[in-house]
Amino acid sequence: MILSSRSIKTLLTVPPEDGGIIINPYAEESQQPASYDLRASEPAIINKNMMTLLASKEWIELPVDIAATLRCRSSYARRGIFISGGFVDPGFRGHLTLCLYNCGSDNVSVLEGDRIIQMVFQQVDLPGEGYSGRYQDSHGVVTAR
Repeated sequence: MILSSRSIKTLLTVPPEDGGIIINPYAEESQQPASYDLRASEPAIINKNMMTLLASKEWIELPVDIAATLRCRSSYARRGIFISGGFVDPGFRGHLTLCLYNCGSDNVSVLEGDRIIQMVFQQVDLPGEGYSGRYQDSHGVVTAR
């Protein structure tokens, strides 16, 4: 089940230890009817035929019964930008490293604070242990091992 903006906003008022979500800093203009738009933490140029790693401005904390899928916003997809690695495990905490690839014909500029990625939250049935991998408590861009 995909969470609506009403459900997302309700979970933002619940303490994390009681199953709430943290999005910090939260921006009302990033809230969509059934998703939240993540913003770029810094300016970047996504060169054509290249991959760029960019951190989300937001610190995210998910409870063990909520996961998220990351999708490129259509305004960037229309310019040839795609995201890879677009899943956030239940229990994740940290900034998200966004793996962006430009298959378009032009370089694409991103400004700090631009809404670039859409995060769609889903309820997890029969939740178990939360994420505890290498990327837990990430700050900024985290490269591959």
